[in-house]
Amino acid sequence: MPSFLEISPDKLSRLIGTPGAPCIVDVRTEEDFALDPRLIPGSIRRDHAEVASWADSMNAATVVVVCQKGSKLSHGVAAYLRHAGIDAESLEGGFEAWIAGGAAVPSEKLPRRDAEGRTAWVTRARPKIDRIACPWLIRRFVDPNAVFLFVPAPEVIAVGERFGAVSFDIEDVFWSHRGELCTFDVMVEEFGLASEPLLRLAQIVRAADTARLDLAPEAPGLLAASLGLSRMFSDDLEQLEAGMLLYDAFFRWCRDATEETHNWPTPKKRA
Repeated sequence: MPSFLEISPDKLSRLIGTPGAPCIVDVRTEEDFALDPRLIPGSIRRDHAEVASWADSMNAATVVVVCQKGSKLSHGVAAYLRHAGIDAESLEGGFEAWIAGGAAVPSEKLPRRDAEGRTAWVTRARPKIDRIACPWLIRRFVDPNAVFLFVPAPEVIAVGERFGAVSFDIEDVFWSHRGELCTFDVMVEEFGLASEPLLRLAQIVRAADTARLDLAPEAPGLLAASLGLSRMFSDDLEQLEAGMLLYDAFFRWCRDATEETHNWPTPKKRA
């Protein structure tokens, strides 16, 4: 059982992917990280020895610190963060406890980060389904601070090359449709995030995005909501922010509420 200065892997797992998830800071040594260069979803790497230089710049209300075994490095960094006024906990058992049953993102699949530590992505303007679903997945499970650029379709590749952004959901790039799979499917697989809730959500996204609404009974609802959002917003970034809430709701339904039904009004006797 974790102490009041720790959080269990099970509790952290329930928070990851939700809007209220803590900032997760991986402070494993370079030697430990080299042995398993994967990351807890949504986490960032920081040098424990440099905590004094980066603690005050943490833009987060709550932080979970991860080292190899949940001992001196994570507890020391968490204590330093608390001194800086940040609510910080250590992950009980560290990365070793997490990896025993939790998903992990291969670090080699992550784009290089910009000067502010963010990944940058670029795709076609006027997003509908995949181009909102993929940014949602990235922000909730890969990089909470990711930057998304929406540009005219013919300029996506060139903008990516000039500005160091990764192109997605266009033809002939790595992060795109593959056979019957849509880009969201590909990201779930490549980032090692294939949990039951995300696979269920991926099927709904694929059905709505590829006009195969028979694949999931929820797909017409997602399609309708997505098209409605595209009519409500002329600014793609404003639409993305609104779409984040939509996918938050679909994810929580996929994770927690698939067996729940609406039970009012109750059937009347002899109706």
